[in-house]
Amino acid sequence: MEYTLEKLKAEGESFLRLAGSSRNLEVTRERLFRRVTRYQFDVFDEENQPSVKSILRVRDCTRAMRSILRPQSDRMAGFSVTRVLHDIARGRDRSDLRPGFIAEMIHIFMGMEGRGPGTAPADIVIGEEVTGREAALIRSRELDRIWNKVEKMMSRYEHGLVPGAIERRKRRKARICSVLGASEADWNDWRWQVKKVVKDLKTLEKLVPLSSTEKENIKAALDAKLPFGVTPYYLSLMDEDNNGGDRAIRAQVFPPANYVKEMAANRGRREMAFDFMLEQDTSPIDLVTRRYPAIAILKPYNTCPQICVYCQRNWEIEKVMAPHALAPSEKLKEAIEWISDHPAIHELLITGGDPCALNNGTINSILEKVSKIKSIEHIRIGTRTPVTIPMRITNELVEIIKKYIRPGQRDISIVTHIEHPYEITQDMFEAVRKLRAAGIPVYNQQVYTFYTSRRFESVLLRRIMRKIGVEPYYSFNTKGKRETIDYIVPIARLLQEVNEEARLLPGLSRTDEPVYNVPGLGKNYLRARQHRDLVSVLPDGSRVYEFHPWDKNLHEQKNYIGIDVPILSYLKRLESIGEDISNYETIWYYY
Repeated sequence: MEYTLEKLKAEGESFLRLAGSSRNLEVTRERLFRRVTRYQFDVFDEENQPSVKSILRVRDCTRAMRSILRPQSDRMAGFSVTRVLHDIARGRDRSDLRPGFIAEMIHIFMGMEGRGPGTAPADIVIGEEVTGREAALIRSRELDRIWNKVEKMMSRYEHGLVPGAIERRKRRKARICSVLGASEADWNDWRWQVKKVVKDLKTLEKLVPLSSTEKENIKAALDAKLPFGVTPYYLSLMDEDNNGGDRAIRAQVFPPANYVKEMAANRGRREMAFDFMLEQDTSPIDLVTRRYPAIAILKPYNTCPQICVYCQRNWEIEKVMAPHALAPSEKLKEAIEWISDHPAIHELLITGGDPCALNNGTINSILEKVSKIKSIEHIRIGTRTPVTIPMRITNELVEIIKKYIRPGQRDISIVTHIEHPYEITQDMFEAVRKLRAAGIPVYNQQVYTFYTSRRFESVLLRRIMRKIGVEPYYSFNTKGKRETIDYIVPIARLLQEVNEEARLLPGLSRTDEPVYNVPGLGKNYLRARQHRDLVSVLPDGSRVYEFHPWDKNLHEQKNYIGIDVPILSYLKRLESIGEDISNYETIWYYY
């Protein structure tokens, strides 16, 4: 579809005619608001029998437009869609409007009338006259058809347990070991993996093929002294063809130009520029973050063996495995005592950095101290080592963790971060198997980035995770940190994925909750529309959302205004990597 001003005028003719006949902005606002309500009334006309899909589309689009038309929405967004519609209807120049804005308005206009493109993968058509066993058989055939389509979509992506991937990675492992002079015993020793983390471009070029852009960006990151490092194990997951299926693997660790530029420009004030979650405002004492009544975060170690480019705490991490990253014993003691003095806290997330990059003795010491807090009923250990160094999950480490489990009193679980099915390997499976055999459950938190957002890509991830014993826990909408713009996906795409793709999986494979992390406030559950409102669409097509705090019903709290990335820009980017964007056409109708 062409997104031009002429197309916008054609699709919204009656709506714009009403705006053009209004003498001022407030009259326009009032008339358009009444017209929006009329759209919803018309869809329930007894003579008009629309499909359920049309009714829902009218409901959602009229709700979005009513919210956009509110005067307070103009104030929150610093931009007035109502004025834009009035200006367009009056023939005034609005050359500031980009195709992304026009596309949003066209789809809202069509949606308010129950029109618009799009069928979802799970659409089933069964005639009303068919009932009983005949209907059940038709439905079963339709379900087979749907799942065949799902399988076909998932087959486009490779996971790390297929024979081809296993064989390629054996060859790469052999090459890396040859270059680094490693034996099989070295490779399987997590301490060797940490010692040999690749932090320089010269060594990296010897181990994996790099594009000219990757070389340029990595060099710029190193020149700017940005934290960078990749484990030899993780490098073995990369393909020789760096435009192939390992796109998500490389995106985890090779920084794009925008990231390097932003991070370098704000090197001296990172805590102000990049503390998106406002952890400084929710840290009652050093090493502790607390946003909710019954859980707190303890951060004893602020580095990792490998740096994720879009890390939430990139403002805290100086470099890979920094020698002074472990908190001083006195500070750690004070933090644990503070937690002990607040018995409302009965769950503790130990994270960082990556606490499993510490040695066994230190991990044991921390768990021993934390386990003495009587109020703590559950300990979560946040670690990416099952993905970056799965050999870190040794029998000794598992026994240390298991030692502090007290059935009926205290449980311990691992929360990891598997991004893509291509990261899942036999080594990871073995690490997960050891943990589960010891009664330690493993959960996953996926960050839903551009590199994991193609149709059914994350569905395959959930399916393979369940096969190796990892439970889906959270799907995080990519945080709106400006340095990570290359990773951000519109909220509408995650909602589309949840409703049209993940929904087709059995229940235990789709237990993850899609959330948006609101700075300083915490998780906003995206399944529930009552937790947010669309308040505007900016000239470039970016949606502006008002997020309501989780505790809004408990006490007075400020809302948060967040600006999303334009849907049209996202779709064009998908198209640039070979995606058929007609498969995504219902994305416009998720708010």
